[in-house]
Amino acid sequence: MLSLKGVYPYLVSPVDASGQVDEAVLARLVDDLIAKGVHGVTPLGSTGEFAYLSNEQRRTIIRVVVKAARGRVPVIAGVASTSIADARAQTEAALGEGADGILAVLEAYFPVTEDGVERYFRAVAEAASGRPVVLYTNPNFQRSDLSLAVIRRLSEVDNIAYIKDASSNTGRLLSILQQTEGRLGVFAASAHIPACVMMIGGVGWMAGPACLVPEQSVALYEAAAAGDWTRAMALQNPLWRLNELFARFSLAACIKAGLDMQGYPVGDPIPPLAPLGAAEREILAKALRDIGAL
Repeated sequence: MLSLKGVYPYLVSPVDASGQVDEAVLARLVDDLIAKGVHGVTPLGSTGEFAYLSNEQRRTIIRVVVKAARGRVPVIAGVASTSIADARAQTEAALGEGADGILAVLEAYFPVTEDGVERYFRAVAEAASGRPVVLYTNPNFQRSDLSLAVIRRLSEVDNIAYIKDASSNTGRLLSILQQTEGRLGVFAASAHIPACVMMIGGVGWMAGPACLVPEQSVALYEAAAAGDWTRAMALQNPLWRLNELFARFSLAACIKAGLDMQGYPVGDPIPPLAPLGAAEREILAKALRDIGAL
């Protein structure tokens, strides 16, 4: 099975007011990110505004990303649904478009029992047909979280090999590593300090900020992977300013605005999400200039 590690940017979804995906700008972004050293790309993560897209738009985005990647790095496509049947269908569609693996998210309207949560992710893993599955849990936005007990049981499924836990609790990541006895590789989220996650045994950084700062993110990963913690923290500290802004403003709006400043006209967030205002854009621009990303 494909092994995943390193920096995996969560890609934005450039969709215009008529609902059309801007394929050219998305392909250029993917090509440039790979040229700058990222280890893989993830369409339809949180930064990709997956909850606001139709299945047709999702398929188009995966198709464009796979074509642009040209097999140079893995493409791990997001799958998110409230139902098992739809999650299976999305997984099969993503693989049909050429995705190399799946980032699995459970959405929920009604609360879901632990048994239901487990059955959902097992169904996605089965539909993935041996390709790697990354569990993605973000309790700030989900009604039904993955408990440690469920994570431990899911880690015994052969192709559920990774997790991105965006709970803002690095101690929980340590518990996951210990309770799954190394069966799950842990990716840092933008809510965590990646250098610290790498220090406790993480395998990389899977998050939206790497779209804006790919070179800095790769340098941070390489320093941490080499055990050069002094350099890793020297790289980490200025990047943390971006995470503070994402928490203060809107994640997708920040990254789309930043990419626009860098010459990628990816458009505004998908309504009803709102773009950054002029004052917010200037604060973001200053932060990007300060770390050499603009």
